[in-house]
Amino acid sequence: MKELAIIIKPEKLEMVKSIMESKGCGGMTISSVMGCGTQKGIISEDAVNQIKGFKTNINLLPKIRVEVVVQDEKVEDIIIDIREKVGTDHVGDGKIFVRNIEDVVRIRTGERGNKAL
Repeated sequence: MKELAIIIKPEKLEMVKSIMESKGCGGMTISSVMGCGTQKGIISEDAVNQIKGFKTNINLLPKIRVEVVVQDEKVEDIIIDIREKVGTDHVGDGKIFVRNIEDVVRIRTGERGNKAL
């Protein structure tokens, strides 16, 4: 099993949800987050970046974090679909982090592993 932590622009959430549904993913966790990548959140040279009144070189932009745990064999198909349908070839499209998951337990039934997904 793998956990995918997918960081995207807010307007791409419905597309990612659609991709997950088409791949048979049983559940996901969605969070509103703020962050930046190597561009430091700069969207124009004229922007003044301030956090709580202090000037900073980093501008945190609104993003959505989608977390899903899927079977190993689904990972590459999901990554390909997200890159094709969510990517715009512009800075700030986001990232997908892939982590190994040792086990999962469904609290209600005690099922483990892929059965618990």
